[in-house]
Amino acid sequence: MQFLSLNHTVNFMRLRFVTMILSTILIIGSITALAVNKLNWGLDFTGGTLIEVGYDQSADLEAIRSELANANFIDAVVQNFGSSQDVLIRIAPREGVKASVIGEQVLTALRSKGETVEMRRIEFVGPQVGEELTEQGGLAMLVALICILIYVAMRFEWRFALGSVSALVHDVILTLGLFAFFQIEFDLTVLAAVLAVIGYSLNDTIVVFDRIRENFRKIRKGEPVEIVNISLSQTLNRTIITSLTTVLVLVALFYKGGALIHGFATALLFGIVVGTYSSIYIASSVALALGISKEDLMPPQVEKEGADLDPLP
Repeated sequence: MQFLSLNHTVNFMRLRFVTMILSTILIIGSITALAVNKLNWGLDFTGGTLIEVGYDQSADLEAIRSELANANFIDAVVQNFGSSQDVLIRIAPREGVKASVIGEQVLTALRSKGETVEMRRIEFVGPQVGEELTEQGGLAMLVALICILIYVAMRFEWRFALGSVSALVHDVILTLGLFAFFQIEFDLTVLAAVLAVIGYSLNDTIVVFDRIRENFRKIRKGEPVEIVNISLSQTLNRTIITSLTTVLVLVALFYKGGALIHGFATALLFGIVVGTYSSIYIASSVALALGISKEDLMPPQVEKEGADLDPLP
């Protein structure tokens, strides 16, 4: 199936200055959201008690919050979990109080008005574990970016390496900015999605760079911008098909997957859209801005031993 003829070239780079300005504005906005709002860390990172309860009928979240506040759980976070009858309650750590005791106190408060409330599960995460997860998660992303920089520099060229890492940093910052702006809970599943976005975006960028290198060596005449446009046009069919099929699966997960993976699906959906955009405009534009040329990608000529000797008479 072909969406675009290979003989037709789309002038993607015509918009590269506009898209760079747009990306700069979005990055500044994302960093501002991260600095002002900060991420809404999930229980995996902050530590505390997670309690899931079930009601016979639709739960009144405002009434539950009021009952917990009266029981000295003012900081409790209450939300529906999957259905209107299932409720998830998050409570910050209490020094010297076990999770089982907190669970009993919460259950007593919820049953104070005679309602039938079923305890589904209680989970406790210590704050020390949360600190370690935050540190290790940030370290994992940093190591991933450094390894990618080295790999692309060895396989292609250092200008391409900086272009690919710039695109990945762009994708990560915008994804984190989305979660900070809308205060979507950031837990371990979302961190896994961010790392998956890095891999997806890199794969897309590598395909584009591979075609750019091939065309630089094959097309004898042509400016770098023209060759990049040709390469992006030739890989556009593959990009559309890959992104579309992935998005279809993630849309199904987003609407039908339940609350547990809602953040995961959100991060991947947004990350794939941003990753496809950055592979076309950010990575290629940075490589062009750094002055990539045909000479940088031509394979080195290997002189044969004895080629400089005079031929025998």
